[in-house]
Amino acid sequence: MTHRILVVDDDPHIREVIRVALKKAGMSVTEARDGKEALVRFAGDRPDLIVLDIGMPEFDGLDVCREIRKSSDVPILFLSARDEEIDRVLGLEIGGDDYVTKPFSPRELVARVNVILRRLTPRAAAAKPDASVLSRGHLSVDPEQHVATFAGAALRLTAIEFGILRAFLTRPTSVFNREQIMSAAYQLNIQVSDRTIDSHIRNIRAKLAAVKCDNVIETVHGVGFKLGRCEPQA
Repeated sequence: MTHRILVVDDDPHIREVIRVALKKAGMSVTEARDGKEALVRFAGDRPDLIVLDIGMPEFDGLDVCREIRKSSDVPILFLSARDEEIDRVLGLEIGGDDYVTKPFSPRELVARVNVILRRLTPRAAAAKPDASVLSRGHLSVDPEQHVATFAGAALRLTAIEFGILRAFLTRPTSVFNREQIMSAAYQLNIQVSDRTIDSHIRNIRAKLAAVKCDNVIETVHGVGFKLGRCEPQA
């Protein structure tokens, strides 16, 4: 299967670098020069993943992400400058899956794209022991179908959020520190900040709270996080 990637950046050189790297990795690439063109390309091409620059003039990457999240859970990998930490965290909070800072290594970018896409690839239940449905309380995750539900209500999770929740359900009584969560979510030698992990945890909590569950992930102070009771609010 050839994955379709939409690359959005106002710098033609950066688009070229990313295009060459992704094509070498066997992916199909379309490009957009700004946020408005990105929305047009997205509507027409329906890519499997978007590489999206934050710092574009007028309609920036955060605006694009907000607009896309109104109708789609397509994975979004943000590009950001090193001095835009606030924007990077905000990007994750509004629905981004990951980010890469500029200047970046094309090899690392491809690795992060592959991590996200791997989360979306269905696997045969017989091939992987963790492919069966995982559940605790009213929370269920089906890794094969990439579906998560709470009390029957579907959860709109990003690929990384799905991976984190699956890790908790695989070991429902364990306490995870941030490094373990990072390893479970990314599965490669990729480092992200504690704030990135915390943003993903906040997003998961907010999405569960929206369906009346406020006890899905509990904080263990000084250690990390653990899975809660996953029961509806009283």
